[in-house]
Amino acid sequence: MGVLTRGRLAAGLAIVALAAAGCGPSSDSDTPGTGTAKGEPIVIGMDEDSTGPGASYSVIAGKTIRAAVQDINDKGGVLGRPLKLVVENDESDPTKVPATLQKLASQGAKVLLLQSGSAAIIQAKGQLAGLGLPAIAPTGVTATLVAPPNNELIYMLANTTTDWAKVYCGAFQAAGIAKIGILADDTATIAALNKALFDAMPCVQIAATEKGAAAASDLSAQVARLRNARPDAVMVTSVGGAFEVLAQNTLAAQLSGVPRFSLASIGNQPSAWKLANQGALNGLVFMGSINNQNPRTQELISFLKKKNGNDYEITAYDAQAWDTVQLLKRAIEKAGGDDPKKINEAIQTISGMPATFGQANFTLTFSATKHLGADGLCGLSLIEFGSDNKPKGPWAKFQPPCNK
Repeated sequence: MGVLTRGRLAAGLAIVALAAAGCGPSSDSDTPGTGTAKGEPIVIGMDEDSTGPGASYSVIAGKTIRAAVQDINDKGGVLGRPLKLVVENDESDPTKVPATLQKLASQGAKVLLLQSGSAAIIQAKGQLAGLGLPAIAPTGVTATLVAPPNNELIYMLANTTTDWAKVYCGAFQAAGIAKIGILADDTATIAALNKALFDAMPCVQIAATEKGAAAASDLSAQVARLRNARPDAVMVTSVGGAFEVLAQNTLAAQLSGVPRFSLASIGNQPSAWKLANQGALNGLVFMGSINNQNPRTQELISFLKKKNGNDYEITAYDAQAWDTVQLLKRAIEKAGGDDPKKINEAIQTISGMPATFGQANFTLTFSATKHLGADGLCGLSLIEFGSDNKPKGPWAKFQPPCNK
């Protein structure tokens, strides 16, 4: 089979959009119940992009956040009190962030989950002090989110793009890759990510960079130009969805045999795998955080399959969402209640928390000066796709070490 036809791409875009955006804002049936906990609820506010560019990952994370809250409530809550989740949507639009956070605060939120795009979260940082509420960005990967200024109340779990650069460099050196070609979508998110990522990767020469519209229906010309540059490998950087599938289909057809790498997006969007041509993802290596050798990951897989069906494919968004709720549970217990100031102080005392994402010995630690939880590079794993267009496991040639 060749690349996606225009008609099939349109259908693919519709499928991915529906999978990512769901049906818009969450319904009351999605709201976690109080379970066996009977005390006064502890209110957690979530800014979840159920629509907009961030929906492709926010909806996945939001669903698992709800499942984690329900699981805690079913087991008696926190300090005998149920967790109550209130949700608003800023649509990844920074201009809508102030009103969104004010709505959450007005509903009694004592802590916030910023499950939105990076630009929106950066906008939120300046508002947190005025609200007096601590916040966590469950799937954030941009170091700016937790860097000064205005970082006193914001936290992040996952490794940043700076760490990604170190891992890619280790991978390229291990595989003898000296020069790469880049195929990117034209979104502002990817433009900013590419600058941060490739500025931190002097280990490799960029032979050529090609860009296509996020809604492109044909990338043949871009891939042909990449082929003429004779790279040792090609790296696709996109927000995922139909662009990524089109890119991989075209590369598999026109640059067969050239190693391919990608960001985390493709590994975390199972709905997109089904749109790829047969075997088109085979051998593709992506930046993942799900490692099936981590026993906590295995436990979460089992839990989510019981909740969502045996066909459910766990993603890093699921694991990071789950760990965010467990982190909050610990902080509330340490704080002895839902006072926002005490919860913020409690987060800063959490050390060596075993994570559900990353390699088996990966942990999370926070302090007054460390608002990025990741302890070392092994929150990341390079994962390879198999011939069935599904991730088959860690890439054999290189895995990041876990030096703190």
